[in-house]
Amino acid sequence: MQFHHHGYVSGDPRVLPAAGIGLDRPADLPAEVDVLVVGSGPAGMLLAAQLSQYPDVTTRVIERRDGRLVLGQADGIQPRSVETFQAFGFAERIVAEAYNIGWMNFWGPDPEHPGDIIRTSRTEDYAFQISEFPHLIVNQARVLDYFAEAAAHGPARIAPDYGVEFVGLSVADDGDHPVEVRIRYLAGDRDGEERVIRARYVVGSDGARSAVREAIGRKHVGDISAHAWGVMDVLVNTDFPDWRIKCAINAEAGNILLIPREGGYLCRVYVDLGAVAEDDDHQVRSTPVEAIIAKANAILHPYSLDVKQVAWHSVYEVGHRVTDKFDDVEVGADRPPRVFLTGDACHTHSAKAGQGMNVSMQDGFNLGWKLGSVVTGRSPASLLATYSAERQPVAQQLIDFDREWSSLMARKPEEISDPQELATYYLATAEFPSGFMTKYGPSEIVADAAHQGLAEGFPLGMRFKSAEVVRVGDGNVAHLGHHATADGRWRIYAFADGPAAGEASALADWAEWFANGADSPLGRFTPAGADIDAVFDVKAIYQQPFEDVDIARVPGIFLPKTGPLGLTDWEKVYAATQSTRATASIFDERALSRDGVVVVVRPDQYVAAVLPLTATDELAAFFAGALLPQS
Repeated sequence: MQFHHHGYVSGDPRVLPAAGIGLDRPADLPAEVDVLVVGSGPAGMLLAAQLSQYPDVTTRVIERRDGRLVLGQADGIQPRSVETFQAFGFAERIVAEAYNIGWMNFWGPDPEHPGDIIRTSRTEDYAFQISEFPHLIVNQARVLDYFAEAAAHGPARIAPDYGVEFVGLSVADDGDHPVEVRIRYLAGDRDGEERVIRARYVVGSDGARSAVREAIGRKHVGDISAHAWGVMDVLVNTDFPDWRIKCAINAEAGNILLIPREGGYLCRVYVDLGAVAEDDDHQVRSTPVEAIIAKANAILHPYSLDVKQVAWHSVYEVGHRVTDKFDDVEVGADRPPRVFLTGDACHTHSAKAGQGMNVSMQDGFNLGWKLGSVVTGRSPASLLATYSAERQPVAQQLIDFDREWSSLMARKPEEISDPQELATYYLATAEFPSGFMTKYGPSEIVADAAHQGLAEGFPLGMRFKSAEVVRVGDGNVAHLGHHATADGRWRIYAFADGPAAGEASALADWAEWFANGADSPLGRFTPAGADIDAVFDVKAIYQQPFEDVDIARVPGIFLPKTGPLGLTDWEKVYAATQSTRATASIFDERALSRDGVVVVVRPDQYVAAVLPLTATDELAAFFAGALLPQS
């Protein structure tokens, strides 16, 4: 964490100085806003946290509830989400309170006593095999609390407006604030009062029954399967030995997915209630919790549960649906979108794959920086069309995966030929549920793969996979990607060619061009009067051990002086290794060219371009498509 940038800070450094709209944020909803977010779920609150980094953007979040969520339904946190939390500054704190999934065990019928279950395999969880981040369980309400804190502590000081309901909207053909939104107050002296707010952009993060989706005429495409599950968060005493380990249990009486919760005592139990009759008319959703507990005990035999408290329970029928488009623009229409859908408003699925909250947050991360860039005039409005283009295929891939996983989970014992099949599938598909298989196609913000061979470990369109390096300024080992916060800036990682700092090299030539070239993105796209790194956070990574990098001879672009005091930033220069520490070089770990390579990473942590150090024309052309010139 870096602070004291604007002068000495004696308080909590996570509370950034208020700026722009955050200096005098009105208590009531203004008549005009730049961005109106409808709903304070995972996507909506991530959007709030991201847009709080844009203090010149008037952002409001309306929520029909009268306050914070007390008990959230979602709880699975995949490694990609923890990586995202790190960018927003609260990964370590949420990891400390969460349940860490270290193992997943599988149970099936005892061949000698089929009415009983036995453990068939122990499987180490996949998280640390593919990432430095863990696989967690923590209540959705706490996730929202952390994002709310980040939003409130950002320069724009964003906080949800509770007790306000979305009623409808219409989009005009022109005007600075073309979206007319009708809202209704649901509490206090203004209970029942309706009014109109005009917005430049509206984001529907209002759940599976999204009123925003209905208002723009979008439709959920898909169906609900004829299978029901009961779910309950319970405090119990039990003789089941794996109560504190994630388990998939297959028995003659049905199936259970068991997920221990944070705190050491609470556990979530998904209980297979079986097929739903065609004429059920959703009556299964009224199944009492006592029946769910009885079914759980039947499945767990010869073990049993003595339920002491039910914190929450529900019954749902598995649904797999994707909205036909994630914005309000018809295919082929020649205008930028004005209304967007995120989270459950545009994709719904079962809870057992642990994807809903995770994918919803990535919707918000994808959209937030794009809205901030467009509203502040950094990027053209055409950038916003990439949101639906990028996120809709991801949602469809999720639905396909979830349908297969749900089907495997719901099988009867006689349908299983290989007892290890579920465990094998769980490990073989690990990178997808972790969130690491998302790949965005070429666009104005993802270059083509002509130079991918220079950085095979940083695939274009995929999230920047961090690796350890050594910070030259202080000699500390650090993860290169962990230095990137969710502040809306582009990251440019300049991996050096062979010569040392201060010697003639391709890196030195690149640094001179980027700092002073007539066609450099730095001069063209950095606003007048802004810090030199306000748009581009540029870092150098040398091949030599850190002891052999003379920081005094590093090009000045990697040691910028910024802020009101003009302080030198010492945290943009890195070395591949320490000579005294046996660690692999990032050049080897990520298969980087020893001739040097430039890796451009978007504000949402996805690799946007891979280029040789000599390809300055291509780098300039890439940013000319993603950004607007600044006066």
